[in-house]
Amino acid sequence: MSQRFRQVALLSCRTPITQSQRFRGKINIQRPRAPHYERAKVLAVAQTLPALEEPEKQITCFQRRQREADVENPYVAVIAREVRNWLEHSRLIGFYHLNSIKQDDLFEVRVKLHKQNMHLKSYGKQIVHKAVEGTRFEAILPLFESKNCIVFSTEQRVGQLLRITRRVPQMILLAGIVDERLLSRNEFMAYAQLPGLQAAQGELVQTLNMAASNVVQQLETHQKNFVNVLDVYAKGEPETTGPAKEANEAEKA
Repeated sequence: MSQRFRQVALLSCRTPITQSQRFRGKINIQRPRAPHYERAKVLAVAQTLPALEEPEKQITCFQRRQREADVENPYVAVIAREVRNWLEHSRLIGFYHLNSIKQDDLFEVRVKLHKQNMHLKSYGKQIVHKAVEGTRFEAILPLFESKNCIVFSTEQRVGQLLRITRRVPQMILLAGIVDERLLSRNEFMAYAQLPGLQAAQGELVQTLNMAASNVVQQLETHQKNFVNVLDVYAKGEPETTGPAKEANEAEKA
């Protein structure tokens, strides 16, 4: 019986005996006890921070950009001198608007131009403005409002330049300079249709010879007419028509 009673006692459910105990110590409000480490971290995160006063802005972002732009970059000055050197020592300059193009295609065009003693360059607006400021090339500044490229050459191969760039639709001709003279797109293409220098010199010589022969012919016209009249009068032949008849009628009158 005792063993069975023990088994029943172990299997039976009992409620634990709880006893509430009240904290009898004094609470120090002025110097409270330090909280637990984990609780201290939570309290530090949840603590509200006072509003920080924003410092007064000295300058705006636009003024800062303007001030940075005013600083002269020595590299820009070097490239600007290079551009001015190309402009002053090139007899042929072509200005092109460059659309989106692959680097392989652009490299191929550069190689073709280099074989004809032409050089393809690309510069920014700031560099070009610094290069042509105060020179006779200031008229080309409106051409650099977008992405552009320039072709320089020491020879006047306008037709060859147009034949090479005509196969590249991404390069659009804007203007050109030939022998220090700025030409529009139509004038530049018309210049390419002109004959060569030797042919133009031949035409000029022929025109001058025709003018000289025409002057000589006009100066000898009256002498030849007078000789013809005397020849007809000496032979006694009747004057039918021409200057001889008019001269004979004038003598009779």
